[in-house]
Amino acid sequence: MKVLISFDIDGCLENGDPPGPITLDMVRKAQAKGAIIGSCSDRAPSAQRTLWERAGIEYDFVTPKYGLPEIKERFPADKYIHTGDRNLDEQFAVQAGYDFYWEHEGAEEPWLQYLDD
Repeated sequence: MKVLISFDIDGCLENGDPPGPITLDMVRKAQAKGAIIGSCSDRAPSAQRTLWERAGIEYDFVTPKYGLPEIKERFPADKYIHTGDRNLDEQFAVQAGYDFYWEHEGAEEPWLQYLDD
């Protein structure tokens, strides 16, 4: 199954500000299992790219929060997932047709059930 996972950064990823519960190793694990990986954040796309590059993770996309529909058009997948820590994250994800997981739910790596198929 082709899965796209979009991560909010601040409050979600361990290298966010504030740090979140989703580790970069979790991101790498999902990517190694074939997930399309990127971020959807309030941060500027250039800042998002820098974050991924400093972590040594090859990302597939970066976008502002309102850009989830465009990412869906660019990357065909069977399942679209967004993790976030604010109601606005949930709102944008649901409107774009993504499954939404709160940051603490993302720390349990719910996407693995789809990647292991």
